[in-house]
Amino acid sequence: MSDQTSKIDAQRVHPVDEKLPSGRLATLGMQHVLVMYAGAVAVPLIVGRALGLDPQQVAMLISADLFCCGLVTLIQSLGLTKYFGIKLPVMMGVTFAAVGPMVAMANVQGGPEGARAIFGAIIGAGIVATLIAPFMSRLLRFFPPVVTGTIIAIIGISLMRVGVGWALGGPAHLAQTVDVPQLVQMVDGAKETAAATGSELTRLPGPIPMADNPGYGALDTMAVAGFVLVVILLMVRYGRGFIANIAVLLGIVIGCIVAVIMGKMHFDMVAKADWFAIVTPFAFGMPTFDPVMVLTMTLVMIVVMIESVGMFLALSDITDKPISRTELAAGLRTDGLGTVIGGVFNTFPYTSFSQNVGLVGVTGVKSRWVCVAAGLIMIVLGMLPKMAALVESVPTFVLGGAGLVMFGMVAATGIRILTSVDFKSNRNNLYIVALSIGFGLVPLVAPRWTQHMAHSLHPLLESGILLTAISAVLLNMFFNGGRDDTAGAIEAAKAAEAH
Repeated sequence: MSDQTSKIDAQRVHPVDEKLPSGRLATLGMQHVLVMYAGAVAVPLIVGRALGLDPQQVAMLISADLFCCGLVTLIQSLGLTKYFGIKLPVMMGVTFAAVGPMVAMANVQGGPEGARAIFGAIIGAGIVATLIAPFMSRLLRFFPPVVTGTIIAIIGISLMRVGVGWALGGPAHLAQTVDVPQLVQMVDGAKETAAATGSELTRLPGPIPMADNPGYGALDTMAVAGFVLVVILLMVRYGRGFIANIAVLLGIVIGCIVAVIMGKMHFDMVAKADWFAIVTPFAFGMPTFDPVMVLTMTLVMIVVMIESVGMFLALSDITDKPISRTELAAGLRTDGLGTVIGGVFNTFPYTSFSQNVGLVGVTGVKSRWVCVAAGLIMIVLGMLPKMAALVESVPTFVLGGAGLVMFGMVAATGIRILTSVDFKSNRNNLYIVALSIGFGLVPLVAPRWTQHMAHSLHPLLESGILLTAISAVLLNMFFNGGRDDTAGAIEAAKAAEAH
């Protein structure tokens, strides 16, 4: 009897490997897509507009992002040889951790040239990440909750200015524009004075006159952003299950309907876009490789991979499927490979989406084939340019209301992780958090603090996220050493549902 029982146990399929009926797979896969969709398209919108790309190019970034989300998800969930793919129900998406450094790079150099430099940095960092994947799980002890919580909190804080900018009509520097008639009058007057006195005009007699931008902080657009925020909060408060999980996406859809009624959302680009197109590599030309930019993105990837270790361990715990160090390395290699694929196909670094890890826990559906189905759906969406053009046509003020929720939740998640940190008996943890967040805020409160430093260092030093990550790791090593806290890392990953 015992032999027969052991044979039955051997033949029993683990829930992670269970193949569900195709109809149920498609439904559950679409649920995963909807949960991650708003977060997935946010990054190409942020970076594309920071680069100053035209709407067609931003739409292309969105298509490439959706396509690569699906492709890398297939590799991670389905597996590609024994070296790639953790074969767990994992959805892969662009990490918010890379947004700050990429926006800093875009501020240094915009347009297609800036895009090529960013994609080169991503490819270089992805190659490095693929090579160092087997060693990354051993670094987990250097990223306890006091470090990961601080990093995730500053990611949300840094991104909040993007959400506020969306709601108000652009970055803070657009609040005023040069008052050209006043400036011309000032220059002419200064020239006349200089000519009358026989002196040379070396500088203007006063500051450059500025005029308020009527489009910045317009009450009607801010009202729509506030309306979207209220809709999302109502759905979170009164919605149940799936509706609550996609509250952000539904809020954006309802905000778009309001914008159309107001005549502030147009579909010219959607009408011109093709129904179907293949995502092509190197659409902006061959990438350029700047060593400092590659180093910057490599540091981002190290942080991302450490988060992935915690996420994989948490997912292993949720699905009751133990994973070996070899499988863990295969999952991390996919982070690196996915990032290389992202750089080649004109998109960004990839990591496991924790919203979807949380969804596995909520629904109790552990099959990785659900994520395989979701990956196929994402690939199809990536080859529909009209879908990307529709996303690109969403007014920024509609995204502003949703951005405050999305980015604020990232910050709140970091704070929630920090609540598990022992501050009472180990007061040194207070110094780690305080100083690391302080360093991370430097580029936000003093954007030109690097003006006397080497220009090549600006992308590294203008990222508050990287400054926080480096300082938090070093301060933790100084105060706490490298004590192993795998259990703490798993609990932190479980808490990070919004990152």
